[in-house]
Amino acid sequence: MLSLALRGMRTRWVTFVGSFVALALGVGLIATTGLALAATFDAPERGTERFAEARVVVQGTDEVKADTPIGVRTSTLTNPRAVPQKLAAELATLGPVAEDRTFPVSVPDADRRVGADTTLVGHSWAIAAATPYRLASGRAPTSPGEVVVTTGPGARVRAGDRIQVVTPEGAGTRTVVGTVPAAGFESAVFFTAAEAARLSPRIDRVTVDADPAAVRAALGTGSGMTVLAGDDRRRADPDPDRDKEALVSVNALLGTAAGITAFVSVFVVASTFTFAVAQRRREFGLLRMAGATPGQVRRMVYAEALVIGVLASGAGCRLGRWAAPRLASWMSGEGLAPTWFRIGEQAWPLHVAFWTGLTVALCGVVVASFRAGRTGPTAALRESAVDSGTMPWSRLLVAAAVLLTGLGLLVTALVDNPGDVLKRKTYITQPMLLIVAMALLAPLLVRPLTRLLTWLPARLPGAVGMLARENAAAGVRRTAAVAAPVIITVALACSLMGTTATINEAKAAEARTQMRADYVVSSGDAGRALPDGFVRAARDVPGVTVSTSRSTGVTVLEEGTALVRSEARAVDSGTDLSAVSRLPVVAGRLADLDDDSIVVNEEWLTTRVGDRVPVWLGDGRKANLRIAAVLGIGTGNNGVYLTARNAAGTGVDRVDIKVAAGADRAAVDRRLRAAAGASGVEVLGAGQWIEAHYPRSSESTRLGLLMILAIALVYTGIALANTLVMATTDRVRDLAALRLTGATKTQVLRLVAVESVMVVVAGAVLGAAVSAVNLLGVRTALGLLDVHSTIVVPWPTVGAVIAASAFLAVLAATLPASLALRTRPVELAGMRA
Repeated sequence: MLSLALRGMRTRWVTFVGSFVALALGVGLIATTGLALAATFDAPERGTERFAEARVVVQGTDEVKADTPIGVRTSTLTNPRAVPQKLAAELATLGPVAEDRTFPVSVPDADRRVGADTTLVGHSWAIAAATPYRLASGRAPTSPGEVVVTTGPGARVRAGDRIQVVTPEGAGTRTVVGTVPAAGFESAVFFTAAEAARLSPRIDRVTVDADPAAVRAALGTGSGMTVLAGDDRRRADPDPDRDKEALVSVNALLGTAAGITAFVSVFVVASTFTFAVAQRRREFGLLRMAGATPGQVRRMVYAEALVIGVLASGAGCRLGRWAAPRLASWMSGEGLAPTWFRIGEQAWPLHVAFWTGLTVALCGVVVASFRAGRTGPTAALRESAVDSGTMPWSRLLVAAAVLLTGLGLLVTALVDNPGDVLKRKTYITQPMLLIVAMALLAPLLVRPLTRLLTWLPARLPGAVGMLARENAAAGVRRTAAVAAPVIITVALACSLMGTTATINEAKAAEARTQMRADYVVSSGDAGRALPDGFVRAARDVPGVTVSTSRSTGVTVLEEGTALVRSEARAVDSGTDLSAVSRLPVVAGRLADLDDDSIVVNEEWLTTRVGDRVPVWLGDGRKANLRIAAVLGIGTGNNGVYLTARNAAGTGVDRVDIKVAAGADRAAVDRRLRAAAGASGVEVLGAGQWIEAHYPRSSESTRLGLLMILAIALVYTGIALANTLVMATTDRVRDLAALRLTGATKTQVLRLVAVESVMVVVAGAVLGAAVSAVNLLGVRTALGLLDVHSTIVVPWPTVGAVIAASAFLAVLAATLPASLALRTRPVELAGMRA
């Protein structure tokens, strides 16, 4: 059987090359994304950065710990408490201390002037030695108007320059008296110790040059402070877990990409191998007439699949090993992954890719080979001319089961928790079951669909439309195999981009509905405080209601086993919040929010107004707060609200301003913009603020989706061309017969092109049906969440995908047909498959 299989592979080399290419590319994609995904499992080991030269660092406890029946659970605090001034003075008796105050600053044109590549922060120069920072030029600051700045690549600032610096008190001009090289983990502006204390009275940390044991003994128990020494000092670095957090997002992105890649690859490879076997019905019929048993036919098919599977899977692994580093480099360059992200030496993704490819190759021929071996010789010869029995009951039952499963999961999610439908993991994976079901049903659907699509062209003058219609109807297997990649491309493109755009538009609509304020001023970064000077100036403007808010968090122990942290906003009062917003309250009143209460949303376990819920506040304090109101979930942006008293240690990072009826709006506008200009912030109208923040996805999200889509589209595009080359090469006798009946070469090529476009359109219609179900599910989920928004269809993206598919289909079909037609029609007609 192996020798017969090898001779058959030499004879039908086009079909086997097509199968080899499809499998090799599929395995290559799985290996590439698998290797990249494996590289996200381990972050690089970094030592202490900011306090590398400090002996001991004392800071507020940054974790919540809870004893549960299944062990101790921890959660990170959003706003660790400050070090009391009295405690700092007591620590000074143990040894030299330096007080660390970290506060937000900004320098206009920071990238150009100081080469900042991270968010700028302010420090006291007294703490610089703990890193250590060393002066590259100039001297240390000695007066309030003097600063030292870190300088990164391309920095232009020099000692003696005057620069504008925006601090918590507002904008002001400072003299640069010294520069230090950037440390890489932050970009900083250093002030004198007295000036830093004035700008930021809060002491974040204290470094102590003393024995750690003596420091712990001096603090005692219950101080709420943590003593960091040795490797533990890294916990005091800016965002010490940034490498792991960066890899979490990369892991999620590559995990999704790997899942979609595996799905597309397996789907296309199985379809290609099944079609390759189905093409050979005449050959199997001849073998059966020559005395081959069904088992021999099946063993020959398995041997061929085994040979191709081993060779193509090996080639795909080599391709993946070559492509993975280039994918990692591109992701780093585009900001999707950290600059240090590299592919490791893991081998297991290659094993997974190899054995997946080989398994799919063998499974792809199982059904077709059993069918070929089971069919009688005369029936096989009869079926070689016109496709019949292309939809066995087994395939129909599987397709129905997959379709009902996909629809059932969607309906279940809509009934149980509509918010799940809006989550990325759901709306990216949800269409896959529907795509599989549609592809399985393709042989049943393409014949009536192509007849419908060609109803008008078949009635136009000339025979091209009529022949295209009948050829597609007669070659159902060929039509379904070619349409399958198009179904995937259109369904994924429309579902991914359309769902994202629809959710973004829904968030914008929700924000517009909830906005009562006329102006919004925000810092841009959660937790980065606005200048106090602007907040005071805004409150002094007559005829306005000002509601300030702060970013914080609350942690709750759910079901006695899980610590769950929720993002929260701390506002001045519920009355001011009600004046500037129209939040979706489903129970209670926002105006009842006070220092003893909390506003939660429907995702919380406790949602009855008046009940008390024990929580840990952002700085670790325990509180037992009364539920004042409950908000609907919406698109997921309706969080938790507290009062400012329950968010100690945080600064105002957003100001909503409502102009009273009858107030002089022009005067209010002038005063607000004057205050903003003096403080270095930007005042936006409510509509402008929504436009600036909605409905856009982040650049990393957009690039991530495009990467996932590009991987799927490139592979399915190649598979589309590959399948068409195989199908067209197999039809040379049919094309020769048309030439012998009087058709010119141009007419034959035009017929091939029209058939290709028609099949692409049929696949696009089936893919659009999958997308319609998915988008309708998203729209229904939004409606159930009381968010009223329209469905956004990415017409440019879908149009580009269909146009590219049509172009590839025409090229892949007409090129081999043109080459084949160079041979005399009589010779082609005499050829045997």
